[in-house]
Amino acid sequence: MGEADAYREHWADEQDGAALYRALAERSEGEQREIFHELAAAEERHARHWAAKLVELGEPEPRPEEHRPSSRTRLLIWLTRRFGSRAMLPIVERAEISDAAHYDDVPAAKPSMAVDERIHARVVSGLTPAGARAGIVRGERWHRGDASGALRAAIFGANDGLVSNLALVMGVAGGQASGRVILLAGVAGLLAGAFSMGAGEYVSVRSQRELFEREIALEAEEIRVMPEEEANELALIYRAKGIPKAEAEALAKAIFTDPEHALDTKAREELGLNPEELGSPWGVAISSFVSFSIGAVIPVLPFVFADGDAAIVAAAIAAALALFAIGAGVGLITGRSLVRGGLRQLFIGTLAATATFVIGRLIGVTVT
Repeated sequence: MGEADAYREHWADEQDGAALYRALAERSEGEQREIFHELAAAEERHARHWAAKLVELGEPEPRPEEHRPSSRTRLLIWLTRRFGSRAMLPIVERAEISDAAHYDDVPAAKPSMAVDERIHARVVSGLTPAGARAGIVRGERWHRGDASGALRAAIFGANDGLVSNLALVMGVAGGQASGRVILLAGVAGLLAGAFSMGAGEYVSVRSQRELFEREIALEAEEIRVMPEEEANELALIYRAKGIPKAEAEALAKAIFTDPEHALDTKAREELGLNPEELGSPWGVAISSFVSFSIGAVIPVLPFVFADGDAAIVAAAIAAALALFAIGAGVGLITGRSLVRGGLRQLFIGTLAATATFVIGRLIGVTVT
């Protein structure tokens, strides 16, 4: 696709967005109606940028009144007029979220345009009841959560280590291997799994942190270059949450008197991030390694001190107690029933161990 074709496509997309927001405004009232009109104006502003790019290439300037919306946009507009803006908000929200990174890799787009797309997604999300509640949950520290990921990694690391190594030990035991071979297999499974978990968590959290840091750096640059526009965008987000226009604008203006405070607020409200809790890659990696090892060592320990059926029974009992404890711990964190969580985890672990034991026995391989 040539430059001119790409610019025309971007122009048409922005015109489609503006037309949809205008339709949503027609079926809305009060503050919500004004918000949709402002979102439509932003889309039209983007369209004018692409029209100017086409003129720079020597192409004729496209005329908005001659634009025919896409069939998808026409359908959404019809549904909006038929069922109202409230019924269409979840659909529009999903579309905005999927298009939030639309201009990230488009050099010809202004940096502010990529930011605008993310803001549109946040604003529309704030207009929906579910989206408003999600914003409250993110902003209130007393809600259950673990932003750094260390607690999540510790709990699920221990669970993975326990279930996977229990299944491995029981599978080898089912093959009627000797106690020394079972011990060797268990230790090997422990080390392999722990290193894999640690490395995987490190890469995952490190990549996520770098992405978040880049998003915050871009936001800081936007605040430096165009503080008034960014303040208006913050006010728009607050208005989407139900704050009256005058109060939202006054609040945004007060926040932007301090650039650091403005960046922190924009990161939380626009990006959904807490700059102080981006997560530690090494902390999560070490937590995963240690927790996986703790879980994985439980079904192995009995084979250090015993052999034969006694070691197998001891390993099964120890693993069952640990499975119930981990399930209860998950229930405690999530606010669900401790007993139910423990029994569910015990059932899952028992099913996995039984399956591998039976398979090992059916194969009938004896390791000497």
